Amino acid sequence: MTLIATNPATGAELARFEETSSEEVEARLAKAQDAFVEWRARPVAERAALVAKLGGVLRANQDELARLATLEMGKILKESAGEVEKSALFCDYFAEKAEQFLAPHRIEGGQLENWVRYEPLGIVLAVMPWNFPYVQVFRFAPPALVAGNVAVLKHASNVPQCALKIESLFEEAGFPEGVFQTLLVEPPAVEGVLSDPRVQGVALTGSEAAGSKVAAIAGRELKTSVMELGGSDPFIVLEDADIAHAAAEGCRARNINAGQACIAAKRFIVVESVADAFEEAFAAEVSRLRVGDPLDPETDVGPLARQDLVDNLEEQVDDSLADGAVLRTGGFDWEGDGAFVRPIVLTGVTPDMRVFREETFGPVAAVVRVPDEAAAIAVANDSDYGLGASVFTRDVERGRRVAEQIEAGMVFVNAIVVSDPRLPFGGFKRSGYGRELGEWGIREFTEVKSIAVVASPEREPADARPAEAVTVNE
Repeated sequence: MTLIATNPATGAELARFEETSSEEVEARLAKAQDAFVEWRARPVAERAALVAKLGGVLRANQDELARLATLEMGKILKESAGEVEKSALFCDYFAEKAEQFLAPHRIEGGQLENWVRYEPLGIVLAVMPWNFPYVQVFRFAPPALVAGNVAVLKHASNVPQCALKIESLFEEAGFPEGVFQTLLVEPPAVEGVLSDPRVQGVALTGSEAAGSKVAAIAGRELKTSVMELGGSDPFIVLEDADIAHAAAEGCRARNINAGQACIAAKRFIVVESVADAFEEAFAAEVSRLRVGDPLDPETDVGPLARQDLVDNLEEQVDDSLADGAVLRTGGFDWEGDGAFVRPIVLTGVTPDMRVFREETFGPVAAVVRVPDEAAAIAVANDSDYGLGASVFTRDVERGRRVAEQIEAGMVFVNAIVVSDPRLPFGGFKRSGYGRELGEWGIREFTEVKSIAVVASPEREPADARPAEAVTVNE
């Protein structure tokens, strides 16, 4: 099997690679297992120092990495550069906080001296998508590795150059051989790797369908899994919102990375009394976006990563237009090569339409009108997904109250949803389970061990010992 990297802005082939053979996969897993034995024995501070160095390596290679991502999956160059910097920030954070988050801590009280420790699992498989080819990997890798695990990466098949480059960054930073390796394999190979007894866990960022398949394998094999899946994030505009601000932020929230983001705002839920003003301001903001060559610094929106993504998005929009939605701006009438879409705003959307019910992975905004705050909350929660959400209101306390009622893992008030290394990243419902980032993410791929010590081990009669020290067979 051959993996082909194609420039989505031109359709030109960039490179091709032969799939990693089953023999080489076996060799790399063996190398990873050997590396784990040595890596887990290193002090956390030593592992953290290498993660800190990795952040510097990312920054030193920023221009090359940014251009590579732009060529391979179409992200505009300034966004690619920002993605590299954010990946480095993740390294900085976990290098600084690892010892604190992983430190054993004592449970006070009782007759025994009780401690809780966090110990690594072993080899963790990372199944990662193309839309943020660096951030997705570095949201997972620094915390997992500094905790003492080792990793094998199965990246998306359309970004093989990014995948190989990421492995080389770990080598350049001085990580021991085998601690982080890339496997150039197609999705069917995931089951075999995850079923291998040396692999102890899996982190997947991707579609709901991919997550369901991989989670089923992990469940069958009784292995730890973290799933960050799709989203259909609501963007709520209440009647007291700053409309100009909400429109500008909404445009940014929907069209970053050409709308190809799980945490992109997708359903714009607007209170009726300000809907006309918001729709006009929002459509004006979106219509000003410049679509074109992602290497051009003046471009705002590049191509989608593949033509089939354009085709699927067009079907969702056409079906919704047939059901009564109204096209305010944008369209699929791109002239020339490349998988381009002019960013779209649909108004008159109702909850039975495909652009409301399904995740739209591209620059399509669906605007839904509601009578009041209570209806906005109900419509926001009327989804199989629950990844992120935004609420816009001038009343901050009201915003907090509404945020508490939204069924999503991340809710931002008067701001768009972004990842922050300090905060847990993950969703509710079919948006997945488990958390990345923060103290929660660093512990996802650890075993939690209790150690109880009798402080005075002198032998006493059984009936004189405290109840908690008496062994009970269960």
